[in-house]
Amino acid sequence: MEKLAIFDVDYTITKRETLFEFFMFMISKKPKLIIYMPKSFGASLLYATKFISAARAKEYFLSFVTKIHEDELKEVVKEFYEKRFSKIFYTDAIDTMKKLKKQGYKIYLISASAEFYLNELYNIKEVDKVIGTRFEFVDGYYNGKIVGENNKGEEKVKRLFQVLKEENLDVDFKNSYMYSDSLTDLPLLKLVGHPYLINSRKKNNNIEILNWK
Repeated sequence: MEKLAIFDVDYTITKRETLFEFFMFMISKKPKLIIYMPKSFGASLLYATKFISAARAKEYFLSFVTKIHEDELKEVVKEFYEKRFSKIFYTDAIDTMKKLKKQGYKIYLISASAEFYLNELYNIKEVDKVIGTRFEFVDGYYNGKIVGENNKGEEKVKRLFQVLKEENLDVDFKNSYMYSDSLTDLPLLKLVGHPYLINSRKKNNNIEILNWK
């Protein structure tokens, strides 16, 4: 049986939120995209005040991508990874991946962020699988819709088991690890024998908090 080391991404392996970082990077590349700022940040505000769901907020926030062809986007996210994304990792997160990989663990990154740029995390040689929120592209352009569900909470567990079934993998969850900054990942944290919260202000009596830098 395989043993997994599962990591959330935003604020778990990174010091900042990746979607915001991607937006700011895109504005630096294409200043005219600043016209999408009111819509993107308005969506964030509406979500924060519970007027819209996280999924809808994410669809609105990513509206700045709709005019960029998928082929160009692939090149842009490569540059984003090299110049910005890869610069915001917690050193402790990468060191933990390396340590567990050497011990025979498969490294899975499971995040609510957009899979089309999270896939750049395969540049980390220890990473075996990246599972993020999928967005729909029609004729090469993002059409403003999420494919399936926002990859958050219970959905992360569903997506994980879909992948394990597709790859015909049996997992020893009792001896597996899960790292997250948030208790919204409690479904995944409860799935493994070794759950950890990263730099969390909220406590759970059953989960140890690690302070990563």
